[in-house]
Amino acid sequence: MKKFLILISILSPVLGIAQKKPVFPKTFDLVVGAYTSGSSKGIAVYRFYTETGRLAYLNQIDNVSNPSYLTVSKNNKFVYAVNENDQGEVSSFSFEPKTGKLTFINKVSTLGGSPCYVSVDKNQKNLFVANYSGGNIAVLPLNEDGSIGAAVQTIKDGGHGPNKERQEKAHVHTAVLSPDEKYVLYTDLGTDKINITKYKGGKNNPIVPANPAFVSVTPGYGPRHLAFSNDKKTMYLITEMGSSVIVFDYNNGKPKQRQDITLLPDGFKGQTGAADIHISPNGRFLYASNRGDANDISVFSINQENGELTFIERRPSGGKGPRNFIIDPTGKFLIVAHQNSDNITVWRLDETSGKIMQVVNRVEVGNPVCLQFAPAM
Repeated sequence: MKKFLILISILSPVLGIAQKKPVFPKTFDLVVGAYTSGSSKGIAVYRFYTETGRLAYLNQIDNVSNPSYLTVSKNNKFVYAVNENDQGEVSSFSFEPKTGKLTFINKVSTLGGSPCYVSVDKNQKNLFVANYSGGNIAVLPLNEDGSIGAAVQTIKDGGHGPNKERQEKAHVHTAVLSPDEKYVLYTDLGTDKINITKYKGGKNNPIVPANPAFVSVTPGYGPRHLAFSNDKKTMYLITEMGSSVIVFDYNNGKPKQRQDITLLPDGFKGQTGAADIHISPNGRFLYASNRGDANDISVFSINQENGELTFIERRPSGGKGPRNFIIDPTGKFLIVAHQNSDNITVWRLDETSGKIMQVVNRVEVGNPVCLQFAPAM
């Protein structure tokens, strides 16, 4: 019997045993965060159809100040959104996936100005917020009813970078949990560092500096967003000012730089502002957005052995200011939020080559800057 099981294990990739593609629902909710200085008034929810790429408006909640980044809880019951303003706040909402209805629960201080990123652990114990102008990361506990408690910890970064206009002090941009949730990593555009903390939970000081406590990148690059490979062995950083992707070997909270690859074509002279980075569900391709005069999405193939990137193509994003984008869970579509042209575009992807094919849908939304998927139950 044991020999038979070993033989099945060896032959399963050939026979197709345990190699079935995951079954996805036909619809998801697309939750859209936006700046409310223009025509948007809050958070909108659209139904996304995975067979066609169609978006259909469901619902929205108004009177939410600058929900520029948001996240959906693991149990799909709550949405948390930063309020990117000078005083710094984060709001919680109950969420009904069937209708897309959001109901305000509460709002608390993030103890830092201009919060621009929020994440939540899988057990829904804590929120992690990056305060851009405050230059710090804040940890806020969550209650069972989805409400947010007062911040229990902040860590403020010090220092500056070579760009006197944009790196005069710390500017924390993300607060990302490692795949195993043993670490919280936060990028600092102002000091050109990825800071690394251990996440130990508990009510007092849930995060503590790791050893090493940070890794530095090329001065003036301005670290922005992070993504991890599907096998969790590689970490990718997009640099806003450097307009590049830096590849790190990742092992238990210890990143080691392997590669630095540009997003720009040879001879490019215009303004840039690299923004977002995501990996395809099949783990074979990486996508990165660039704003300014570029307004494009770069596509790279991922070496499955060492995580290194090879450039495939660069495509116009379909609007101005592609601050944020997302790949649908089926891997068939890439959806881009354009802050400066008030629209969201849905692109079909070639799952074999990774290339961006054609626009299949476009909706008008005021100043969209964050997209998150939630199963439509």
